[in-house]
Amino acid sequence: MTVPASPWPRPPACLPHARLNEPPEGARICVAGLVLVRQRPGTAKGVIFLTLEDETGVSNIVVWQNVYERFRRAVISGRLLRVTGRIQRESGVVHVVAEHVEDISALLDRLTQPEGLA
Repeated sequence: MTVPASPWPRPPACLPHARLNEPPEGARICVAGLVLVRQRPGTAKGVIFLTLEDETGVSNIVVWQNVYERFRRAVISGRLLRVTGRIQRESGVVHVVAEHVEDISALLDRLTQPEGLA
């Protein structure tokens, strides 16, 4: 019996969100997902918070001001992002502190292609 391939466009070398509890604190990892939420609270001193979703769950991304300035276009307009950063755990919540943000929204086109062409 063969398992059908997931239609989700899995970017290479990205950790599924359900496995974010596995790497040690401070480990450098890569995650990818659809942007659910972008928040820039006035009290956060320029920090942007992103919530990304993949087929296994959600992840919380922290984008500091200097990283935002380097990857502004991706952070603001990307629908599907790949984020490389470091794992941070605080009060039972896992965050990825972004170091590099890449807009990979073009992979979403694979979802609309007929099976076998992706």
